[in-house]
Amino acid sequence: MTEKTALPCDDDSSQLGLSQSQVQLVDLAGQVAPTSAVEADRPAWDSKLQYVLAQVGFSVGLGNVWRFPYLCHQNGGGAFMLLYIMMLLLVGVPLFFMELAAGQCIRQGSIGVWKHISPNLAGIGYSSCVVCFFVALYYNVIIAWSLFYLGNSFQNPLPWQQCPIDMATNTTVKECAGTSPTSYFWFRKALDITDSIEASGTINPIMTGCLLAAWTIVCLAMIKGIKSSAKVMYFSSVFPYVVLFIFLIRGLMLDGAMDGVTFMFYPKLEIWGEVQVWRQAATQVFFALGLGYGSVIAYSSYNPIHNNCHRDALMVSCINFMTSVLASLVVFVVLGFRAKNIALECVAKNLGILTVKASSEVNPHWWPWFNMSDPSSVSIPEYREWYHHYGSQVAPNITDCNLEEEMNKGVEGTGLAFIAFTEAIALFPASPLWSTLFFLMLLNLGLSTMFGTMQGILTPLMDNFLLLGRHRTLLTVCSCALGFLIGLLFTQHSGNYFVAMFDDYSATLPLIIVVIFETISVAWVYGADRFLDDIEIMLKWRPPVVYKYLWKYVCLFAMVTLLCASLLRMVWKRPTYTAWNHETASESSLEYPGWAMAMIALLILFASLPVPVGIIHSVLQNRGTQGLAGEESSQEPHERYTKCNSSELLNSQLSSEEGAGRPRASFLPLGLDHYRLLPQQEELEEEDQQDTGV
Repeated sequence: MTEKTALPCDDDSSQLGLSQSQVQLVDLAGQVAPTSAVEADRPAWDSKLQYVLAQVGFSVGLGNVWRFPYLCHQNGGGAFMLLYIMMLLLVGVPLFFMELAAGQCIRQGSIGVWKHISPNLAGIGYSSCVVCFFVALYYNVIIAWSLFYLGNSFQNPLPWQQCPIDMATNTTVKECAGTSPTSYFWFRKALDITDSIEASGTINPIMTGCLLAAWTIVCLAMIKGIKSSAKVMYFSSVFPYVVLFIFLIRGLMLDGAMDGVTFMFYPKLEIWGEVQVWRQAATQVFFALGLGYGSVIAYSSYNPIHNNCHRDALMVSCINFMTSVLASLVVFVVLGFRAKNIALECVAKNLGILTVKASSEVNPHWWPWFNMSDPSSVSIPEYREWYHHYGSQVAPNITDCNLEEEMNKGVEGTGLAFIAFTEAIALFPASPLWSTLFFLMLLNLGLSTMFGTMQGILTPLMDNFLLLGRHRTLLTVCSCALGFLIGLLFTQHSGNYFVAMFDDYSATLPLIIVVIFETISVAWVYGADRFLDDIEIMLKWRPPVVYKYLWKYVCLFAMVTLLCASLLRMVWKRPTYTAWNHETASESSLEYPGWAMAMIALLILFASLPVPVGIIHSVLQNRGTQGLAGEESSQEPHERYTKCNSSELLNSQLSSEEGAGRPRASFLPLGLDHYRLLPQQEELEEEDQQDTGV
């Protein structure tokens, strides 16, 4: 058997410095080196259920509820879903499995994992931490919005159910009359938004209080590490499913529910020829599983070493996809009900106009074949058929009542949750109850993802810096306090525009870059075969060899292509944001000003910079330590060790007695794992002994 070379990180043991990736050594004589205090005190999941709920809670987030349904509807319905499944199997599951296995093998956060494989790659972990911090900043603002709406749901009628009255003129407020009660409440009462990002305005005190409450909840849940957050997961991860099923059952009873499902799943295979659709499918898979954040690695690092992470990868990916489908069904049965109500109101309004007009004419040629005196008996298809024949000949104020157009309005992102869905809920009987359930669901979805995001920040820092590891509580409190202070940027009256900026640009490109380097480090630097060998030791069975080719070629090609497509899109199309104009009571697309473009560039740069900086720093450090090692080599030989599984050690001892081939190297960093000299180093020592006659 061909011997494998040493790990890159073993080329110079000093590269790991004082990080916790240096765990105790057990030599062949059985003498155990002192155990790291933090490693010995490393927490673990109380049960497999806790771990699965944590991973599911992190991966299943707000994007499953308001991003996936929108993409599915806008990009071919069932055709997009098939494309999504294909991308999930070819790219999502292999990369998710890779992160789970790496975290479980090395039992470190993202910084320690990639530093362990090669000191040159330590910057990958730091980039993950920076991205997680950026995401946590704006994600907690969405949780604050959910808290605000949850607090307002205990009113009957709901405050966004009707337009307010202007006391000065005793008429409906002009801005609300020009739009809808839900849009007015969102833009004016909740956000009190400015007309552009340049008009920042002052701090919104109510939203600042909600943000403080959100960070307090996160801090209290995270203050004891996974021991405290895991207990919260029992509720925050399960409760959203209960609400989704309740909404699905209620929604299927509504008029227009099946129209919504039909619009969502109707397949349009021609969209497969559009590059943009493939990019969106890959991006959604990428973010749905939380790849690159380091949270997946952090959670799996608290697992027992022989946990079946392959089964976990398949199970969590499947649950994530099924949750997206379930959420899409709920969204579109409710939106179908909302759209049909709006369309029927449109038909009734137009029939009233036609009735008045018909009274002044004798036997008009455009007279409908349905009963205008009873609008409830007229179906939408009947009215639309008449409109296409005679609508333009009657009067300019006669409009088309298109069900699909109504469903397309405000079904993406915050527009879905805080405008379209709330408008539909207001039509439900006992609407305050349904509103409370919905925003409790959003709150729990956001919190479970937020816990994972914070774990992606705290775990690598505590694993890599002993001082921070000894002060877990202080680190958690300080991180949350810092997040709240920086988060005041989002509680300005223009804060929603900054949330959109961070959501669009602070994570997308940096995370793609991070995952590309992760894939290169495992598949090419460490070696896909060696990685599968180590997984075989963990699982006691070898995963299919197809993962080797997926990691080395398919996943890497897909991620590089996605990066290029995202960069080209930014170059060809100047970044824009959607602004609210209070004069016209409508949304418009505006280009970011110059200083905002500079801010976008800095966000991407700060999140991506640790990767090249880490490589450059490691290379320069290697040159210095190699010179020093060359001077000391004449005085004292430098021994290098690589870790072995305990069972591998026993096999190696038996095989050495029988004259068998040498066992392979493994990077499994168990706290009590055995270590042995690298095969190459043993040969060098034997040659030295022969030369000296020993």
